[in-house]
Amino acid sequence: MTQHHPMTLVLGGTGKTGSRLVGRLTARDLPVRIGSRSGGLPFDWERPATWGPALDGVHAAYVSYYPDLAVPGAVEAVGAFAELAVARGVRRLVLLSGRGEDEALACERALATAAEPGAGAGAGADWTVLRCSWFSQNFSEGYLLGPVLAGEVALPAGAVGEPFLDADDIADVAAAVLTEDGHAGRVYELTGPRLLTFAEATATIAEATGRPVRYARISPEEFAAGLAAEQVPADVIAFLGYLFGTVLDGRNASVTDDVRRVLGRPARDFADFARAAAASGAWDGE
Repeated sequence: MTQHHPMTLVLGGTGKTGSRLVGRLTARDLPVRIGSRSGGLPFDWERPATWGPALDGVHAAYVSYYPDLAVPGAVEAVGAFAELAVARGVRRLVLLSGRGEDEALACERALATAAEPGAGAGAGADWTVLRCSWFSQNFSEGYLLGPVLAGEVALPAGAVGEPFLDADDIADVAAAVLTEDGHAGRVYELTGPRLLTFAEATATIAEATGRPVRYARISPEEFAAGLAAEQVPADVIAFLGYLFGTVLDGRNASVTDDVRRVLGRPARDFADFARAAAASGAWDGE
C-alpha cells in the first residue's frame, strides 16, 4: 500500500456485487482486501473479533451486510462496524442498501451517525449509500436460477413493476464512489431503466434463451410451503415472504437516473442482461 493507492476493504467480496467490485479495483492495480468468512484474513459479521484485523491499514470500505439489512441485528452490527472502522482510520464508507426497506433505512442512519466527526474515537469519515433495486442476477446466479432451468418461475408477485438492476452497474457505481471525490453524504437510488413485472422478466429470459420458461403467480402460503418442502430454513422463508409481501407492494415501482448521474451512462436494460447471460451459458443447465 502506498499513499497514492490506499487499501480498500470489500465486505462480501465473493458475492454478486462484491466480487465484481474486487475485479474492477484490481484491474486498476488498486490494493483490495476481500472480507469474507473464507478469506485469507477472515471476516464474519457474527464474530466481531474478526472485524479489527480486517480493518488494519484500510482507507475505504464497501459495506455489504450478510444475509440482508432486513434481518434482526443488522442495525446494531452495521453501526458497531462503522464505529470501529472510523476509529481504525477508515475515511470512506460505502453501504450497499435496499430500496423500500425500513430496516435498511435504519442501517443507513446508523452508518451515517457513526461516520460523523466526534461520534466516536475517530475523526469521522465520508459516507455514501447505494440504495439498490432487485438484482437482475437473481435469475442467473441466485435463488431463481433453479426455477428458470426447470422452466417455471413461481412467485407470490403480481402486476407490480420492478426496475431490475444489473449487478455490474452496482459494481461500476461502487468503484466510482470509492475512488472519486464528490459523493460524500449522497444517497444514490440505483435502478434499471424501466419497470418490468416478474412475468415480463421471465418472458424476456425465455426469449433470450430460446427455451420455454413460464411465470406462475402463486399465493404467499403456496410459496412458503414450497420452500419448506425444499427444506429451506424457516428464517429464510420468513425473510423471502417479507420481501415479496412488502417490498413488492408498489413502493419501488419507479425508476431513477442515479446510475447515469454517477457513471455518465444509462443503466443496463434487463433485456441486455438476459441476452448476455444466455450467451455466457448461465442458463444452459449442464
